[in-house]
Amino acid sequence: MNYYNEIKNILISNEAYKQVKDYYKNRNDLMSYYNVGKLLIEAQGGEARAKYGDNLIKEYSIKLTKELGKGYTVSELKRMRQFYVFQKGATVSHQLTWSHYIELLKFNDVNKINYYINISSNQNLSVRELRRRIKSNEYERLSDKTKNKLINRENISIKDNLLNPIIINSNNKDIDVFNEKALKEFILNDISNFMKQLGNGYSFIDSEYPILLGDRYNYIDLLLFNYIYNCFIVIELKITELKKEHIGQIETYMHFIDSNVKSIYQDNTIGIIICKKDNKFVMEYCSDERILRTTYELN
Repeated sequence: MNYYNEIKNILISNEAYKQVKDYYKNRNDLMSYYNVGKLLIEAQGGEARAKYGDNLIKEYSIKLTKELGKGYTVSELKRMRQFYVFQKGATVSHQLTWSHYIELLKFNDVNKINYYINISSNQNLSVRELRRRIKSNEYERLSDKTKNKLINRENISIKDNLLNPIIINSNNKDIDVFNEKALKEFILNDISNFMKQLGNGYSFIDSEYPILLGDRYNYIDLLLFNYIYNCFIVIELKITELKKEHIGQIETYMHFIDSNVKSIYQDNTIGIIICKKDNKFVMEYCSDERILRTTYELN
């Protein structure tokens, strides 16, 4: 087989799709680059040998650039080769572009790659947004339990999606936050990013949501609703270590929302405590599984 001619013909055919609709163009890009990667490995004598000898790729790159134009550098051909190998363990989505996969091909962990493929497809992430989510170490902030569920394709609960820590943009990570109000203002300035770190399906209702307990008003730091899990979410912010009295406070707020705000068609309210420092011993003796907690870091 003349591997070079086969590769050139695939790439010439792919160029013809540059003028058609994006979806078909993108799908053809991925299929073409997969087939080129396969041929490159075969031409180099198999996957094991392909890792060590790149002279053939350099040769092909020079010839392709001369005959077809820009876009076929040594690095680009290596990515195609890597894309072929990568597909053996990853779930490839045609909704993602080649530019998405260039970002993902940097990783060796197939489970991490699959995570970002799924969120990019499900949330329609741009390459820029994907890059930002990767930079924030989103996958690393998932619990080990959640990662195992994703690997085993088990059902994910609202608790599993909660990142730890939550990254709160303050434009100055060295700033000291002296009260919950200041922390809340940082969150409200970037509420969309904040809610994405809680998981999927969140919408903002209010901050300082007033509730009347007896003859005195109390104020919920943040009240959200999750349309996927069909329930209200009460969020309390704490600039200290998690304490036992925080559990009692958020339970009271959750019961109020259940009794006075939620409808009979909605599920029971979830409470999330976001604190500066965790205290696992406090949570060990919390019997209410609807109360979740995580920590925050300023960025």
